[in-house]
Amino acid sequence: MAKGESAWLRHLPSVTEADRHLRALGLAHGKAVRPTVTGILNRFRERVREGGGNGAGLPAGPALREAALAAIAAAVRRPTGGALRRVVNATGVVVHTNLGRAPLQAAELREAAELLGGYVNLEFDIESGRRGERGGRVPQLLATLAEAEAGLAVNNNAAAVLLMLSALASGKEVIVSRGELVEIGGGFRIPDILRQSGARLVEVGTTNRTRLADYAAAVTPGTVALLKVHRSNFALTGFVEETSIRELAQFAKERGLAVWHDWGSGSLYRFSQPGLHSHTTAADEIRAGADVVTFSGDKLLGSVQAGLAVGKAAPLKAMSRHPLYRSLRVDKVRLALLEQALLRYLDMATLRRHNVTVDLLERTVAEMEPLAQALLAELGAPAPGKLRWEVVREASLAGGGAAPEARIDTLCLALTHPEAPAAALAQRLREGDPPIVGRIQDDRVLLDLRTLLDADVPDVVRQVRALAR
Repeated sequence: MAKGESAWLRHLPSVTEADRHLRALGLAHGKAVRPTVTGILNRFRERVREGGGNGAGLPAGPALREAALAAIAAAVRRPTGGALRRVVNATGVVVHTNLGRAPLQAAELREAAELLGGYVNLEFDIESGRRGERGGRVPQLLATLAEAEAGLAVNNNAAAVLLMLSALASGKEVIVSRGELVEIGGGFRIPDILRQSGARLVEVGTTNRTRLADYAAAVTPGTVALLKVHRSNFALTGFVEETSIRELAQFAKERGLAVWHDWGSGSLYRFSQPGLHSHTTAADEIRAGADVVTFSGDKLLGSVQAGLAVGKAAPLKAMSRHPLYRSLRVDKVRLALLEQALLRYLDMATLRRHNVTVDLLERTVAEMEPLAQALLAELGAPAPGKLRWEVVREASLAGGGAAPEARIDTLCLALTHPEAPAAALAQRLREGDPPIVGRIQDDRVLLDLRTLLDADVPDVVRQVRALAR
């Protein structure tokens, strides 16, 4: 250990001291909060080491002990402890999987809360007085918005794909391009899902090129469908070729086969934002000839986690009648929120006012400029030799496995300090209340204005001011 580091670290409190401090404040202490205490002390030690012995912007001497004890007490006071907390997403990634994906509209939550405060007709036909089908208006809304014959909702897109393959392809062959045998978040791999369903996987083409002729050559009497899989979180560029849904559908019709599309991050809305405008809609996929299309409810759609399937009536009915459907179906809470979100899609002209995800993705630099100027006015001029800030033009990402190659123009508040590395500044912001999560680029902390909600702005100003002090 460097001498400079040792001089700083000796001022950190011990676990015993932290316990005494918590006890004196009347807070939980001892074994019940030991992981919180040791975790915070370890983070302080890491910051000192990352700063090369200069404290990485931490207070010096006995003040470091007080800062650590204050951080521990603040963490223990939080009623949610290590559970879900509100976080300020300043990363610029709109559909951020680690930060909860799509933020929900407050009005939708209020309407759903009023509905769910009592009993609901979840599986009851009010007109006949008998048991009804679960799903309410959601299946019909999905079908209407996708211009499809039928719709279905389960608990996530991986579940929708598993149900589709289990209900429609168990014991039969499904042809897939090698370039689309992807691994999605959490280590889930498309080949594993295919095998779990009982379908037999037939790989065709190469990693970078799969032509229609490759599919045609692989068809046997045991083939039931051609499956197209969205690559989700990566893109192939250069010497590449793939077969479109329209080409597959034309060929499949001639051979009496089905075409299914695991679309991942699908949309019901045509974006005007450059970089996203070319992203197709569910109606486009259906018009191109897909028999079944599956996609997520909590990505570009901007609602709750759900796996949505749209397409022809016969395969959708078979999926809803399969025994696996009962294990994968959505509960009344998600159905209520999903229904509220889909109702907003009936009026695309006003959708931005009612869908947070769509609004954030459609924000232009011109629309962010007033916020940028307001932040600079609130923060004032940086002091010499201290934390510095400026507004810079950068690029955001859609996230959620949608258009990974698309870069969307944005504005960021860039933070730098002459004596503290960007990692230390970013950690200080994450330790705030609420935590602010930005991104580090070119040894700067960037707070992307694209993903700042109205309620986040005062917290950003307050914590940047505190960081400057």
